Amino acid sequence: MQYRSFGKTGWDVSEISFGAWQLGGQWGAVDDEESISALLQSYEQGINFVDTAEFYGFGHSEEVIGESLRRWQGDKIYVATKIRPIQWPNPDQDDPQMRGRYPEWYIREGIDASLKRLGVEQLDLLQLHCWAPSAATELDWLETLNALKIEGKINKIGVSIRDYRPDEGVDLAKLGLVDSIQVIFNLFEQRPVDALFPASASSSTAIIDRVAFDSGSLSGLWTPATYDSWEDGSQQKEMFRGERFSETYKRVEALKELVSPYYSSLAEAAVKYVLSSPEVSTVIAGMSSSRNIARNVGYSDGESFPDELRTQLTDHAWIRNYYK
Repeated sequence: MQYRSFGKTGWDVSEISFGAWQLGGQWGAVDDEESISALLQSYEQGINFVDTAEFYGFGHSEEVIGESLRRWQGDKIYVATKIRPIQWPNPDQDDPQMRGRYPEWYIREGIDASLKRLGVEQLDLLQLHCWAPSAATELDWLETLNALKIEGKINKIGVSIRDYRPDEGVDLAKLGLVDSIQVIFNLFEQRPVDALFPASASSSTAIIDRVAFDSGSLSGLWTPATYDSWEDGSQQKEMFRGERFSETYKRVEALKELVSPYYSSLAEAAVKYVLSSPEVSTVIAGMSSSRNIARNVGYSDGESFPDELRTQLTDHAWIRNYYK
């Protein structure tokens, strides 16, 4: 496992981090003991960063992680969690008002609940699960979080950029108001390299990459029958509904053909493409078995990404938001 500096925090975090959304049950049925076992195996293999949120299973993901921390006897594990706004903005709204979405009483209640579920005295990284550009000047949220830092309830502050809107974090990165920014960046969503990453580098703001596998499609494991195999009501069945699955599958097959001379799998290409941007501190990967933990850890090998492949990948950029 390779490690990278986490912005200006002084932390060294694993390039591959454990994405814990699926532990909450929204991606299909889960067994908590199996989830705890997967977490412990990932820690043993060098992963020291876990990303979760109170939204993931409405706190259940945090509870499972908390139990894994109680059982872990090794080195420090950094846990990044999130608090959602009191009301989500409409995803089609270009400039939603940020003020009032994170009132002080609400943030304090949410943080106390996360501390209890995780079984810790201080949150390593508290991220706002939604960000709007107006918050760069409407700083009520930052005043509250800074007060909580002084009180010792949180250590570092981060934000998660709205789905497929990477430029909304550029001013935030330039100002250096937070320690980290989480953003979607993958073989389809390539825009963060244009403005967000240079801005984050200028202020030493850490970048956490999410959706490196495009919610599963870039794992390269799909077949035409995959959609029907998903549980009704699951996150992925809703996300790739209608013609979305067939369109995504077609594009994924084209990518598999393109990367095959360079990598043994599309998943390997997907992770190494993200890691080829030095601004990225860690890549969130969902993991549920020994096999895919070992696979994901194995992608952190320090090898460079082929420049000729990167050039060809620009033709496969695809802007869309299937979370809507």
